[in-house]
Amino acid sequence: MNDPEADRNGQEKPGSESLGTVVVAGLANLAIAIAKLVAGLMSSSAAMMSEAAHSAADTVTEALLFVAVRRSDSPPDARHPFGHGMAGFFWALMAAFATLIGGAGFSITHGVQEIINGEELADLRVSYAVLVISFVIESVSFFKALSQVRSEAARVRVTPQRYVARTSDTAVKAVLFEDAAALAGLVIAACGLLAYEMTGDPVWDGVASVAIGLLLLGVAAHLIYANVSLLMGQAAPERIRKEIEREMLAQPEVENVVELLTMMLGPSEVMVAARVDFLDETTGAALERAADRVEERLRERFPSISHVFLDPTPGRPSRGHRRVADRDS
Repeated sequence: MNDPEADRNGQEKPGSESLGTVVVAGLANLAIAIAKLVAGLMSSSAAMMSEAAHSAADTVTEALLFVAVRRSDSPPDARHPFGHGMAGFFWALMAAFATLIGGAGFSITHGVQEIINGEELADLRVSYAVLVISFVIESVSFFKALSQVRSEAARVRVTPQRYVARTSDTAVKAVLFEDAAALAGLVIAACGLLAYEMTGDPVWDGVASVAIGLLLLGVAAHLIYANVSLLMGQAAPERIRKEIEREMLAQPEVENVVELLTMMLGPSEVMVAARVDFLDETTGAALERAADRVEERLRERFPSISHVFLDPTPGRPSRGHRRVADRDS
């Protein structure tokens, strides 16, 4: 997930960049899907038809991710006081289901039919040409997404692998995973066609189609799991939670943090709710000002924190006793 520290220095959130990544991927997949469909019909290749279905499903996916990014950027309103970030997770979940049904489902069933029935393939030169061109175009989209991931990972000082594993920006995560799967699928399709030409057995074409489907199934399952977790109220990463707690304990009015809860409300948007044990001498107006200062400090340190709820709660002190006078008394 996007680290709340990512915007510590007032930098922009990655929503607009994610939108650009999605648009590039969508246009690339649309062009590729048409080319693969033509090649598949000309060659009667199950692997090429599976690749056409793969790219068509990816095009639908990018359209849904476009909706996800736009919806998650909508400001809060009276009916949705916490904003529309969860809508982004929902539409990203629908995009993952599109990959599962349109890509994986078609590829596996079509491949099984090819293995069972077998069908001689026609001239494959067009198919090879389309695979090469598709690989180049998919590479452009993939490296666009990878560039964004590396940029965001550098901002929060983590490795790109860790960033992808934990990011709540499901749009860029989906584009990266699907483009990587697309590049792998193109290689698998080419291997299936080469195996057919070497052996004359169309079963290899069917096997390649099934392999592409299983690849898409794995990607879809991972993205579905990630989005369901976010929709269920996933917490911020443990490292960030500890840094938020450390920042609260650093405030002179805070004796202890009894309980700290976080939840991702959207990409780069965190809610914090905490039971805080303020110093016993911090009462009345001083308590209100102390709570305001803690919230102000958290928002300053972690600009991605959109909501802070503090509940003054007596608890076991974690540090030595300190006196905080009512500064305005």
